[in-house]
Amino acid sequence: MIAEDAIHFYTLPNGIRVVHIQNDSPVAYCGMGIHIGTRNEESAESGMAHFIEHCMFKGTTHRNAWHILNRLEDVGGDINAYTEKEETFVYATVLDEYYERAMELVTDLVLNPTFPQNELDKEKDVIIDEINAYNDSPSELIYDDFESLLFQGCSLGRNVLGEEKILEKYTTADAQRFHQRCYGTDRMIFFSMGRMPMKKLQALDDKYLRGVPQRNSKAQNGIVSDYKVQHIVMDKELHQVNYLTGTRAYSMDDERRFPLVLMNNILGGPGQNSRLNVAIRERGGMSYSVESGYTAYSDAGILSVYFSTDHKHKDKCIDLLMAELRRLRVEKLTSTQLHRAQMQLKGQIAIAEENNESLALGIAKNFLYFGEYSSLEERIKRIDCITAEQLQDVANDVLAEDKLSTLLYK
Repeated sequence: MIAEDAIHFYTLPNGIRVVHIQNDSPVAYCGMGIHIGTRNEESAESGMAHFIEHCMFKGTTHRNAWHILNRLEDVGGDINAYTEKEETFVYATVLDEYYERAMELVTDLVLNPTFPQNELDKEKDVIIDEINAYNDSPSELIYDDFESLLFQGCSLGRNVLGEEKILEKYTTADAQRFHQRCYGTDRMIFFSMGRMPMKKLQALDDKYLRGVPQRNSKAQNGIVSDYKVQHIVMDKELHQVNYLTGTRAYSMDDERRFPLVLMNNILGGPGQNSRLNVAIRERGGMSYSVESGYTAYSDAGILSVYFSTDHKHKDKCIDLLMAELRRLRVEKLTSTQLHRAQMQLKGQIAIAEENNESLALGIAKNFLYFGEYSSLEERIKRIDCITAEQLQDVANDVLAEDKLSTLLYK
């Protein structure tokens, strides 16, 4: 658990935000989050945000790809990165005695990439292999195809990995153009967690961040398209049926997201006692993978429900799934059921905060989007305030059958 006075947040004159979480661990985390992702790509830039994330590691004004690869590995550290629809993160884990080495490398990658063409051409093959591996995994691919269905015609529905035929054409100039247009200091946050004293951290800020010229991003989010219910069947010649249903949901600044998170946890969250897991897997024995999920974006969201099963069980699984959705809409939770659901979600959140890497990333993401972080106590209070009536209202709004789109791989 993080005390409020252990989190230090401020903004440098150039617009880069800094958040530091003080703890007593000998392992330190630091990184940069950029409020830029797939939805900031223009129509001819499919997969560019993810491509940029990969190619930052291929050379900077200070070092080549080999030096980047070994800079932290040589001292037992680790560096990683990921790209999503609205964000890109580059972050490192090291023993705290090597904190400055990690900070210098992370900031160098984000601020000074050179995108050498020979390295870009090699990395294209790596990403194409990643795309092919993804295409061979229907349980993952179906989520991207479903999101493209829900946000058809807008950049939010674009696949993060991009398209092979477009990716192959990218040049150094293309990468530099995207980086220059999108990676403004107003979109960046530097975050860290460790026992680094604030005085030392601020001295490192002066050394690696404060002198960065201010530049505002010219990135555009793109307008979210109107939602149209669709029911699509795709013949994938699979041994199993993969089924996904869902709809648009609440954005990350919508207060209704809190009861929706709880409702989703009841329906198909990670607990083995989720309603879908009990109905379809435990009682029915018809599916190994059944789950629901809620993803919130800055101006939209998705609620989805997924299962895979043998072809002969498809119709029965759909019937059971729809029955559980109907149950949430029609039957209000009893006080006992509500209390148990609240206790379960609170426990999951508290346990998740014991993972320092996830905690550091989560705090950074909250400051990146909202400029603040809700403590565990504040989130627990919000969960305790959720009523059975709110859950039923959210279920009737989001899970109404006439709002649900479906995608079936067979």
